[in-house]
Amino acid sequence: MELEPLTKARCFLLDLDGTFYLGDHLLPGALDLMDVLKGRGLDFIFLSNNSSRNRQHYADKIRRLGFDVLDEKIITSSEATAQYILSERPGAKVHIVGTPSLQETFEGFGIQLTDDHPDLVVLGFDTTLTYKKLWVLCDLVREGIPYIATHHDFNCPIQGGYMPDIGAMIAFVEASTGRRPDVIVGKPHRPMLEAIEVNVGVPVEAMCMVGDRLYTDIALGKHGLITVMVLSGEARQEDLQDSEFQPDYVLENLGELAALLQSIPRAL
Repeated sequence: MELEPLTKARCFLLDLDGTFYLGDHLLPGALDLMDVLKGRGLDFIFLSNNSSRNRQHYADKIRRLGFDVLDEKIITSSEATAQYILSERPGAKVHIVGTPSLQETFEGFGIQLTDDHPDLVVLGFDTTLTYKKLWVLCDLVREGIPYIATHHDFNCPIQGGYMPDIGAMIAFVEASTGRRPDVIVGKPHRPMLEAIEVNVGVPVEAMCMVGDRLYTDIALGKHGLITVMVLSGEARQEDLQDSEFQPDYVLENLGELAALLQSIPRAL
């Protein structure tokens, strides 16, 4: 296996669901990888497209599962979307279709939320979704109000299967209104990478994305990142045959990545 691309990695962007853990269990090699990164002085950030929860939720979960991590080491599409709005539409009044957690994240960034004549509408992965919420969203989108989605994952992996994610909600809105989001923030889209760049002091070519999903995690490689696909979650080896997104490495799990990093000679 050619190790040269991996030798350039200085910061590892680690997906969560299906990569670091699944349900309430760490996946094989998760802690081994963190030990190797620490031992080699390599940085990391945990990434999640899931906007139904905030970074504190994920940090609390990771700590509960056995790895002590700071909240600041987590970036979700919730925070990335809030940062995007502050950068591109400061002062905008925003109507959110999302969980209370997403609303709290936006309020924490100082974004004004409203249900009355919004400047923007944001669709998140809303596990509290109701028909009335979808109806209001479709009316606003049909009016032509700028429409942002936090990410576009079709399904969210859970232990024993999947639950429908925001991609299904986007499809509903498109069927009703004929419109897709004007901007999608989460992996593999540029706004998510911009949020990462704010938090990581290395160039894009020194970042390594590690994940289990081709069209989000591995597709982030189109921006110049090194990519590692793990087979511990959604993607399977046979999925690569017809995919436009090809990872630099395909490994069983994070334990294999830890072993691979250990095999790289240390710089003198």
